[in-house]
Amino acid sequence: MENYTYNSLTLQLEGLNVSKDSLYPVFFFFLFSYLFIMIANLGIACLVFFDKNLHQPMYLLFCNLPFNDIIGNSIMVPRLLMDMLRPPSERLISYSECVVQAFTTHMFGTTSHTVLMIMAFDRYVAICNPLHYTTIMSNRMVMKLTVSAWGVAFALVAILLGLTMRLNRCRSMIMNPYCDNASLFKLSCESVFINNVYGITFTVVLFTSSIGSIVLTYTKITVVCLMSKNKSLNSKALKTCSTHLFVYLIMVFNGMSVIALHRYPQYSDYRKLSSILFHIIPGSLNPIIYGVQSTEIRKFLLNIFRHKKFHQI
Repeated sequence: MENYTYNSLTLQLEGLNVSKDSLYPVFFFFLFSYLFIMIANLGIACLVFFDKNLHQPMYLLFCNLPFNDIIGNSIMVPRLLMDMLRPPSERLISYSECVVQAFTTHMFGTTSHTVLMIMAFDRYVAICNPLHYTTIMSNRMVMKLTVSAWGVAFALVAILLGLTMRLNRCRSMIMNPYCDNASLFKLSCESVFINNVYGITFTVVLFTSSIGSIVLTYTKITVVCLMSKNKSLNSKALKTCSTHLFVYLIMVFNGMSVIALHRYPQYSDYRKLSSILFHIIPGSLNPIIYGVQSTEIRKFLLNIFRHKKFHQI
């Protein structure tokens, strides 16, 4: 019978397998991507906060995405950049820091789904029930939707990591560039059957709820647009919904790529890269897509540039 006495408080990250020739191009790509994510998402959040014209349910709910992107990338990317410049033997991380990183990583992915679900509900009410929109989407409702999006994600991820933390560890190598739940429970020599069952259930419930709500709301929105002869309504619906749907599809594609590649150990390098891009791509595209599509945000930015140009003259 094995004696599980290790439970090391210091773990080692495998990191990315990058050749010497590719090290600095990859490093600077991740660095500039991270800086762009921070600047763009903070900028969008500040715009919504300071401009009273943007104090609308759609933008207040959208602010959850920049906040989520900032937290998700700040916990993972800086640590990844430091580890890229270290030799493999020095890529050490404490167990508690690893758990926090894993928790934040899964919160990022789960909250991305729940936030896009409540945003879909907002678009459904705005297009399918416009006369009662202001009554339904009150400040109280916006707060309830926001709390529920983060609360559900927190509960699901807390159980996920709680089941992993109960396991004794007999290994100390994290076979990933950063910590996540799968990497943590693979450190154990005990049975992880319950972890696998809950992990699969978690994934199925999250994706089924997410995809189901998106399909349902957009089907109803499509029906309303087809029955309506109001070209202005149809144009606005197409513009806002296509933006939301595009962001959602990017997130789902990235998420499913990571999950699928976990099943093929021979593609571990592709899985590692996909898991990093799962954080970087949505975080980089969200502010661009919503910023370009939003008339109010474009007007605000144009006013700032005109104001600066006027003062320079």
